[in-house]
Amino acid sequence: MKLHEYQAKELLARYGVPVPRNAGAVADSCHAFEAALNLGGKAVLKAQVHTGGRGKAGGIRIVRTPEEAEQTAASMLGMILKTHQAPEGIRVERLLVEEPISVESEIYIGIVPDRASQCHTLIVSSMGGMDIEAVADEHPEAVARERIHPALGLRTYQARRACYACGIPHSIAGAVASVIMSVFKAYTELDADLLEINPLAVVTGGSLVAADAKLSVDDNALFRHPELAAYRSEAAEDPIEAEAQRRGIQYVKLDGTIGVMGNGAGLVMATLDEVARAGGRAANFLDVGGGARAESVRNSLEMVLMNPNVRGVLINIFGGITRCDEVARGVLDAITGMDLPVPIVVRLAGTRADEGARLLADSPLVTADTMQEAASRVVALAG
Repeated sequence: MKLHEYQAKELLARYGVPVPRNAGAVADSCHAFEAALNLGGKAVLKAQVHTGGRGKAGGIRIVRTPEEAEQTAASMLGMILKTHQAPEGIRVERLLVEEPISVESEIYIGIVPDRASQCHTLIVSSMGGMDIEAVADEHPEAVARERIHPALGLRTYQARRACYACGIPHSIAGAVASVIMSVFKAYTELDADLLEINPLAVVTGGSLVAADAKLSVDDNALFRHPELAAYRSEAAEDPIEAEAQRRGIQYVKLDGTIGVMGNGAGLVMATLDEVARAGGRAANFLDVGGGARAESVRNSLEMVLMNPNVRGVLINIFGGITRCDEVARGVLDAITGMDLPVPIVVRLAGTRADEGARLLADSPLVTADTMQEAASRVVALAG
């Protein structure tokens, strides 16, 4: 679950990370006037959208009076913000109103899972405020990394070592390391899968402020954080993924045209590969899970067909716990009474596969004996 900047800062402040004084997020220009007034008149209005590059796209504005804040907010709210990360544009629904800060220098702090090293990794750079990948390519000496031990966690000496290694002045390295440790505590206790402060601003006088923050929480850990339910913004999420979340379906939208369903994440991933080998591109990842019943299969197929980009569907089932005849019944229930909008190819193997095949024999569905055959047929039928 991706959180907006104002939400991330609210949570980070609870862990002792310094953030700019703000008046919260507003959804109309009248509240922007009041927010700026509460901050003394001068303020920064920041579009709350899940994309980077907001400043260059006009998503961050400085205002000097409450009246200017009201006028500027009126022009920003409802605008379609297009950035290099979101060229299709994202509608601005909320603005964070916070006090401006005088920045002397900028630092990057990030914690992310590193699948190559099979652990979480701290990334620190003395060149904040820029794309960290670009900094790593062009100025590798300005980026330091520390692997985080899964049992011991991040140690203070590692935070200090990262600061020294990337060129952060010794005069502030201790303070930066302290912020890093607070960030790590937030990262672990919130079950985050991404926490990034870019930049951590060094302001006049040498104090530190998190000028921007990005936080994403692992969806699979949300049951441990019921207090975060109010932070979910379905308007900012893909509507199909949001519906899948409500139904308890493991669904990830992709950018292809072949809908894919399977039982077990490994089988679904292998199916995506087969679709690619056959010359197609998957429109989604959907795992119906082990022991799937007819109702869950029907719900899953309905979910796949919600995507208007889908031109064909491949259902690939290997029956162990899952019974292939139950899958067949679920698919037939889903298509009963509808004109099939796209071709559907079904491959069944394993428990009661013969019974499942007999159920599908008189249906308009296409069957295949192997995963490779199924992938080739659905790509050909989808055109």
